[in-house]
Amino acid sequence: MVRQARWRWKTPLFDERFRRCVEENALVHAPGRFCYQFAFPVCGISAPTASSCMTSNSQKIRFFRRRIPQFECTPGCHDCCGPVTASTEEVARLPTKSEAERAAALAAWSCPYLGENGCQAYLERPLICRLFGTTRRLACPNGRAPAEMIDLRTEQEIYQFLAETRQVLI
Repeated sequence: MVRQARWRWKTPLFDERFRRCVEENALVHAPGRFCYQFAFPVCGISAPTASSCMTSNSQKIRFFRRRIPQFECTPGCHDCCGPVTASTEEVARLPTKSEAERAAALAAWSCPYLGENGCQAYLERPLICRLFGTTRRLACPNGRAPAEMIDLRTEQEIYQFLAETRQVLI
């Protein structure tokens, strides 16, 4: 039996921060899922105990996600979607796909999370997907870009992280 999360924290400040996290990140909080902004499981474990559960790679991913600029893609365009690799921490955040779905996507040189209406895992997409269009090395084929491109140092740190971590084909 899965225990339902109960949010009856003693401080209104914590409740407010949690509410903001849910609204800003549009996370679906359920048992076994994580609130990455505050680094604790959303399954009833107290925050001091849970904060030690987050790996240093997860902390780096969270750090990098905050520093990658966002921009509006061309509606219906999926030109930068395809088979990519991601760290095991990032893959753990994605919805589970069957081997058949993964094989079909790879055979079509596509991403298993690409649906008719775009990315089905958009909020949890890996760092490499977030980088597309925000760097000169991974420019958008349609010329879209954020108002300000990613900081070169941050870009280099992300590539270093990707090179140093175990990557899994999605």
